Amino acid sequence: MSEKINQSSLNALKIAFTYMPRPIEVTKYEYGDSYQKVLDHIQTVREVLLINDVDPDEVYGEINPENTPNSTY
Repeated sequence: MSEKINQSSLNALKIAFTYMPRPIEVTKYEYGDSYQKVLDHIQTVREVLLINDVDPDEVYGEINPENTPNSTY
């Protein structure tokens, strides 16, 4: 998958990504036998964001700037 998506779809993906668990939060204890599938889904979304020149680690701050602490450096 290397095709960019339109801006409306990209914005929707960013919003959905902010509600996804972080990979470190996905454990077999919490998600049972489907934990690997959840990790794969998170990775797929991260890859699409990267293909579209979006840093997945910056998405939450972009979508929710009022809940993001200011940088200290």
